[in-house]
Amino acid sequence: MNQHILSILYIIASVLFIIGLKMMGNAKTARKGNLLSAAGMILAIAGTILLHEGEVGNIVYVLILLAIIIGTIIGWTTARRVQMTKIPELVSMFNGMGGACAALISLIEFQHLFPFDHVPPGGSQGHSGTLICIISGLVIGSVSFAGSIIAFFKLNGVLDKPVRLPRYNYINLLILSVVAGISILLFYSASPITIYALLAIALLYGVMLVLPIGGADMPVVISLLNSFTGVAAAFGGFLYDNHVMLTGGILVGSAGTLLTVVMCKAMNRPIMQVIFGAFGTTASGSSVSEKGTIRDISVSDTAALMNYSKKVTIVPGYGLAVAQAQHAIHELQTILEDHGVEVKYAIHPVAGRMPGHMNVLLAEASVDYDKLSEMDDINPEFPNTDVVFVVGANDVVNPAAKSDPASPIFGMPILEAENARNIIINKRSMNAGYAGIDNLLFYNTKTSMLFGDAKNVITKLVSELKQM
Repeated sequence: MNQHILSILYIIASVLFIIGLKMMGNAKTARKGNLLSAAGMILAIAGTILLHEGEVGNIVYVLILLAIIIGTIIGWTTARRVQMTKIPELVSMFNGMGGACAALISLIEFQHLFPFDHVPPGGSQGHSGTLICIISGLVIGSVSFAGSIIAFFKLNGVLDKPVRLPRYNYINLLILSVVAGISILLFYSASPITIYALLAIALLYGVMLVLPIGGADMPVVISLLNSFTGVAAAFGGFLYDNHVMLTGGILVGSAGTLLTVVMCKAMNRPIMQVIFGAFGTTASGSSVSEKGTIRDISVSDTAALMNYSKKVTIVPGYGLAVAQAQHAIHELQTILEDHGVEVKYAIHPVAGRMPGHMNVLLAEASVDYDKLSEMDDINPEFPNTDVVFVVGANDVVNPAAKSDPASPIFGMPILEAENARNIIINKRSMNAGYAGIDNLLFYNTKTSMLFGDAKNVITKLVSELKQM
């Protein structure tokens, strides 16, 4: 009877996952969708613990409850306190933990199938299907865990420069071949040494896979690793014949894969080039003197220019998140609209440090989702835009992507801000962006640089506009 009730609960949880994921596609319903998905997970966990068939000691229930309490406290506290600039790092860490769980499940189930103190002489014949799930979950989960940890260190600046050894792709190919070889060996020699060797090599491959990838590709890498974690969880679902685990893993894996494809398309780069191309590791070779001169603009002049404009487009970037200026930019938008100015936000698919980073940032400041325009929709409007206000964005508006074949970002679709009548760029300095290359837009004859911390500058702009 319990098993039938548990199956019904799993179906309900799976439906909640699907509905929640669908609702996350719209900023207005995303919060509710997240809560629905969380409710589905709580239902699945509670049902698994309470309706589990078989003898389980009380100490096991105590340990499970203790682990849930500790994990909830850590997760809740971290998520509540994390700054918006640290969200990509938090996502990488959480994603890595998911991969680690999948790998640990495979290790535990391998020991159940082949106890380490008694390895059958016949190897693993008769358990091929189960062993495939174990090996797949172990390898993919380990790669996801190790890769996500490296991504975490890259995002927080510990590994701020890509590491690329000579013939790096050949080294990675060799490591991957060893992973495949050990995986095949497990079908003939299911021993503790073999499984732990596979774990170690898979972890090494995860590190080596992400280590050479440049900063500009990190949003794609995060999405790809997320899909790995989902696939690893799905193999855990096969292993336990757990429908809700399988459904959740498939949803995460497929969504992460689709997002990776969309982002690669937005960058006009195939996924293999992202992984093996080391995008963002080299800078453009042209010098500043060849590009033109820099023109400064004051806060008061910027305010006057915006105030007497008909249309202003704001291009947010990671610098906006660093300065925590999302609320200030919303106030600027509100005042301009009160003065009769049309205001929109231009959102590039890979702006920020993770997929959807700018959307989340602006949603936190209660910016109306209808004000956000995607790249393909906003690009035709730039020629009729009086002022483009670029705040902390860099690579996503760099004309070198269209005009400089020697540039590492050449071919990447960009927000065509250079077509606007006036371009105001707010940056703290002339430092290169995340891709590590200079921005030709800075030297455009229509461009003026408004240097300073984004929050301070926008606050001053708001003050000036209030007086007009």
